[in-house]
Amino acid sequence: MSKILVVAPSWIGDTVLAQPLFARLLGKNPGARLEVLAPAWSRPVLDCMPEVTAVIGSPFGHGELKLKERWRLGRELAARSYDCAIVLPNSFKSALVPFFADIPLRVGFIGEGRYGLLNVRHQLDEAKLPLMVERFAQLAEAPGAELPRPVPVPRLTVQPQAVSRALDELGLTRPARLAVFCPGAEFGPAKRWPVRHFSALAQRLASDGYDIWMVGSLDDFDAGNTIAAAAGSHGRNLCGKTTLAQAVAILSLANQVVTNDSGLMHIAAALERPTAALFGSSSPGFTPPLSRRAIVIKHDIECSPCFKRECPLGHFKCMNELMPDEVYEKLHAIAD
Repeated sequence: MSKILVVAPSWIGDTVLAQPLFARLLGKNPGARLEVLAPAWSRPVLDCMPEVTAVIGSPFGHGELKLKERWRLGRELAARSYDCAIVLPNSFKSALVPFFADIPLRVGFIGEGRYGLLNVRHQLDEAKLPLMVERFAQLAEAPGAELPRPVPVPRLTVQPQAVSRALDELGLTRPARLAVFCPGAEFGPAKRWPVRHFSALAQRLASDGYDIWMVGSLDDFDAGNTIAAAAGSHGRNLCGKTTLAQAVAILSLANQVVTNDSGLMHIAAALERPTAALFGSSSPGFTPPLSRRAIVIKHDIECSPCFKRECPLGHFKCMNELMPDEVYEKLHAIAD
């Protein structure tokens, strides 16, 4: 195959977990051109993957069918003459564009009534492939074939000029010791470590001489302000002030990262930054941070994981009882 289209997931973290698949596809098809159909918001992550030749912007939001628009995009992509399409999401609608583009080989897992849209069909065995990164990598193999192991961990590459540009754009100077906090999680508050705990950890790291920069979306701005205030002159709230490309560049500089279970967690791990990944309502069993320099910190209580957006019991023990001193000690065991 000389030209491959990959239909990417919509979530940033899931897109990071697709990078080992990209590497395997090129390993099996040296010199192939690998193009990715993905939402515009994930492009900065794909730009950090040297395996990706081009990114094609997907105009579809979460849950949007837009059948006519998908047909139109498919007919436009038909002119690019792909040999193969690999569809990572398991939804019906995600398989439509490769079908409309008449791509000869259309690869994916059977699911959601899309049997006719795919012609290289994999049957998912969840017990054999417990991790999302494994499921993605399996699609580089023939249906029914064993997945070669070990699956490489995801890797992102940030060029020095991209880091310099981000610092210049934000008016920042790289500190001698930098801790980056990611206090948000798009799914809901049950995945977020309490702001008071972040603040207590920020105070302790500031006393150790670290600058603490908060990175996240505009929804995390108030939390970032509170944590930055706790760090005093060492704190800087960048939540809602950076592009994703700038956030990736900042994470690449970190001596320590403290993050909830989020897309930024996967980015930090793929950048091989020392990362403390805090889990409460969710589980690291399916999408853990995949790096030897990442550590999962989680309390195994009877109601966790519940996978709820908010604590259904009201006590939020899974995160409330995960104390800053514990995070501090475990983070320092892996920090630069």
